[in-house]
Amino acid sequence: MTLTTRAESSFTPSVIATLKSPTHLLAAGLGSGLAPWAPGTFGSALAVLIYMASLAHLGPWLQLSVIFVSSILGVYLCGRTASDWGVHDHKAIVWDEFVGQWIALFLLPWNSVFVLLAFVYFRLFDIWKPWPIRWCDRHIHGGKGIMLDDLLAGVMALAATQLTIYCAALF
Repeated sequence: MTLTTRAESSFTPSVIATLKSPTHLLAAGLGSGLAPWAPGTFGSALAVLIYMASLAHLGPWLQLSVIFVSSILGVYLCGRTASDWGVHDHKAIVWDEFVGQWIALFLLPWNSVFVLLAFVYFRLFDIWKPWPIRWCDRHIHGGKGIMLDDLLAGVMALAATQLTIYCAALF
């Protein structure tokens, strides 16, 4: 089966079928990717809530472990779901947003005003796709490609957030 690009796809995943499949449910961000508009933003918002409820309370090595395992798992989840749906990177697949957002939030306290800033930075980098994010999005396919562009957006958002925190501390 030849996978189409997101822009070429007119496929709409079945809500019931997505919720019944553990792989598709996780790839669709526990259902947040099924939002009728801005599914990536809904996925990122749910990722922030999950971070605040759980990951923010873990030590740095445990946070990194969760992010690493979630990244590896995401390659499978996103790749399998994209293949099952016959698309390259359907907008409903938002597990990659979960992990990218968690990277952007790395080491931020759950009650920090910078959590909102990390969310905004991540969404900007994920939507804007500056180099090398855009290159990865266009040239690396399958689960690896779906995950990699968001992991890079998360790293860029993390750097921007930490730089903002550092600059804010100067004043």
